[in-house]
Amino acid sequence: MSAALIDPTKFRDALGHYASGITIVAAMVDGSPVGFTCQSFYSVSLDPPLVSFSVMKRSGSWPRIRAVENFTINLLAWDQLHLSRTFATPSCDRWANVYWSMSARGGPVIDGSLLWLDCDTYAEHEAGDHWVVICRVGSLSHASDASDRSPLLYYKGRYRQLAAP
Repeated sequence: MSAALIDPTKFRDALGHYASGITIVAAMVDGSPVGFTCQSFYSVSLDPPLVSFSVMKRSGSWPRIRAVENFTINLLAWDQLHLSRTFATPSCDRWANVYWSMSARGGPVIDGSLLWLDCDTYAEHEAGDHWVVICRVGSLSHASDASDRSPLLYYKGRYRQLAAP
């Protein structure tokens, strides 16, 4: 079957059967934090340490983040669902009432994130209506209570959490 014959809505719904974690990609741009919600994130390589995410070409945040040397990727916990929604909303003050600090390399680390990765761009590839960004991880850290908290997941068009063991 030709890809042109696949309805984009049906394609999105079908791929919604794959659960993904939710991240916020963030950087300091001209002295202020900039960030966006991203669910298309995955590990690429152990040596060198690489991860990847995909971002829509129409993103207003990615071109601003792309222009700086480094950025962070913050993996959200279930109790941070409100942050995912806020950072996915255009034209709002995404950083209002968000507690964060700076990584050693100067990227925004959102308080309470299960994991954060300090990255720089290794490669970027055009892929349809998205950019695929491959990132070299320079440093990372996880929350001390990360093993006790559920990650924020997205599955079948809804936010989800893992069931308690």
